[in-house]
Amino acid sequence: MTSKFRTALFCSSAILAASLACAASADSHLRFPIGEGPFDWAEFQAFADSHDFSGQTLDIAGAGTGRDADLLREIFAYFAEATGAEVKYSGSDSYEQDIVIAVQAGTPPDVALFPQPGLAADLAKQGNLVPLAEDTQQWYIDNFAAGESWADLASPTGPDSKPHVYGIFNAVDVKSLVWYSPEAFDENGYDIPESMEELKTLTDTMVDDGLTPFCLGLGAGAGTGWPATDWVEDFILRTQPPEVYDQWVKNEIPFNDPRVVAAIEEYGYFARNDDYVDGGSSAAATIDFRDSPDGLFEFPPKCMMHRQASFIPTFFPDGIVIGEDADFFYFPAYEGKDLGRPVLGSGGLATIMQDKPIAHAFMAFLQTSLPHALTAAQGKTLTPHTGVSLDAYANDTGRALAEILLSATTFRFDGSDLMPGEIGTDAFWNAMVEYTTGSLTADEAAAAIQARWDSIR
Repeated sequence: MTSKFRTALFCSSAILAASLACAASADSHLRFPIGEGPFDWAEFQAFADSHDFSGQTLDIAGAGTGRDADLLREIFAYFAEATGAEVKYSGSDSYEQDIVIAVQAGTPPDVALFPQPGLAADLAKQGNLVPLAEDTQQWYIDNFAAGESWADLASPTGPDSKPHVYGIFNAVDVKSLVWYSPEAFDENGYDIPESMEELKTLTDTMVDDGLTPFCLGLGAGAGTGWPATDWVEDFILRTQPPEVYDQWVKNEIPFNDPRVVAAIEEYGYFARNDDYVDGGSSAAATIDFRDSPDGLFEFPPKCMMHRQASFIPTFFPDGIVIGEDADFFYFPAYEGKDLGRPVLGSGGLATIMQDKPIAHAFMAFLQTSLPHALTAAQGKTLTPHTGVSLDAYANDTGRALAEILLSATTFRFDGSDLMPGEIGTDAFWNAMVEYTTGSLTADEAAAAIQARWDSIR
């Protein structure tokens, strides 16, 4: 433990009662002074008492750059404070390529952060990641909402052809959301739907009232089509058990399996009806996803709802206030299917690439509640850690999003990100554009994707 951190602890008889003056003098370089705020400082002290890496350096690499890199360094500063270690973080916009090059050159970082678990799974199978302790799976179950889902996501197959837990998830985004204008809903007397059956009824009611239910934009440059894949993934989770979703992502069941085709058609219920989509379904491919929610805020509104992830407010028009001008609700599950509350999302996975004590200590740090609470407090992403107080979130929006995440009975990653690139970020995207615009039926779209998958085996 560093002398500076010992000073912070010595300043008060109990960490949680530390005075402002004492905390500020001891740890003014930390964003949240030790002893302040809705954080478990006693747990942090226990970690610090048992880990001393003074004079050592931990090298971490990830995809975060700019402001994202700054937020990561804010969290890593607490590991440095507790252990006396120096943490060096390097971010790259071409991280996926850079980390593979580093592995091939024999110079991987001590710890690697992956924006999605697909590449981590490839490196684990090749023997380039270090498994964590066997009790880590139970840690997920004990500490995360839908903990078994998270443990499974963190447990790709190793070189021994057996699954092992290889990492810890921290920052998380939620995709199973519908955005709307509270004022427009209030003016028309609409209630928030609690089930998919109610959402479909509401959609029909809006059309009967002369309104357009949904904004939809699939445009994203070279990535055009990805918003449609999120709809399909959500519908697989709402019509089938999670095991079917997992089998589909791995192509253990084909893309043109009737259950997958049915999920595509569920998306089509909303997207392929010109009365349901602003501009009609044929226009969706030409509307950029960043511009697509603008119709919510016109007067009168061009559309009433927009299904998109927690990051979409970044692209709202200037001056839109979340909670006033715009709000969101959970993209609901079917009441009649008894599949719980599945949530689709994404998140970052921290893994060990160099089998060093300091790297394992960093994973132990990530298993305390503090880094998860700090993530919440930064106001950019969420955490499924049930030990983090909702008071830690920066605002009411974060707390409301966290409640959706924490209420999940199943959590799954964006399926297209887990598939081979030729499928998830090419064939799937393209086929969904053609399906949405009416060029292909659901059966034809699914068959085209499967044919592409068969060709790369």
